[in-house]
Amino acid sequence: MTQLPSTMTAVEISTPGGPEVLKPCTRPLPRPGSGEVLIQVAAAGVNRPDVIQRLGKYPPPPGASDLPGLEVAGTVVAVGDGVAWPKRGDQVCALLAGGGYAQYAVAPAPQCLPVPNRLTLIEAAGLPETFMTVWTNVFQRAALKPGESFVVHGGASGIGTTAIQLARALGARQVFATAGTPEKCAACTRLGATRAINYKTEDFVAVIKEATGGDGVDVILDMVGGDYLPRNLSILRLDGRLVHIAFLRGAKVEVSLDMLMRKRLTITGSTLRPRSVAEKGAIAAELRAKAWPLIELGKVKPVIHATFPLAEAAAAHRLLEADAHVGKIMLIVGP
Repeated sequence: MTQLPSTMTAVEISTPGGPEVLKPCTRPLPRPGSGEVLIQVAAAGVNRPDVIQRLGKYPPPPGASDLPGLEVAGTVVAVGDGVAWPKRGDQVCALLAGGGYAQYAVAPAPQCLPVPNRLTLIEAAGLPETFMTVWTNVFQRAALKPGESFVVHGGASGIGTTAIQLARALGARQVFATAGTPEKCAACTRLGATRAINYKTEDFVAVIKEATGGDGVDVILDMVGGDYLPRNLSILRLDGRLVHIAFLRGAKVEVSLDMLMRKRLTITGSTLRPRSVAEKGAIAAELRAKAWPLIELGKVKPVIHATFPLAEAAAAHRLLEADAHVGKIMLIVGP
């Protein structure tokens, strides 16, 4: 076995602020505890929660690394007590509570998944955060079923590109996506959206009502919040489900209880990062059983928009905040 170094290169948040506060640094090599593994990171995903943490508005959970980075892929190089899988030498992708912007990262073993056949380590690093978020919200909480209709706002994001593909692959009858440019709308359609709606030039409510003959849709995945709420409720059919994962336009809203009751609607939502290892492990196990085969068959694939070296994390954040990307932005860490 190759001797592990005592230190590693990482990118830290030097102080809350803009992308320029992301600074390369040297940190002690983390050590896996009981139930954990140490991963030599090949690539890490860049996600919007990283930006919010950088701004000082999303502190890591107690005990988590202060380094940003919620998903990685690489090779297991050390294993803590009580871990049956993965083993040293296995290539995995993993969901983290933090610490991904580094050459090495510790992950709870239940939050690791095998790198699917067909995918590179860079592509696999783009799976855990978005696939677990979509799976737990769209297929567990909102219980989207084959033959139902689905809307995802922000269809060109990492979450959106994942949701479109999974909904289509698992039998959704109609998949609608909103996006802000013709190019993003075209990308959503290529990924399987029945209709992509440019929210800057079209009224998604009118488009969806017309496309569904006034019937509406069964499930909506929303990351906008604010004034989208009443518009979302208006296009849900009887027993429809609205699930929130962010609130870019505001967290405080008014709800028409009359509409809620008449249409028997469900409004729900969740966050992933604060959940327990056991809960995240259960989501990972279900993904491995139900979504990983779709990836290995080529029916679903992470969409990678751009890659940056780890030392250029600030540039990756600038691109993410420019909101001009389709799919995932990745940091290349390993060789």
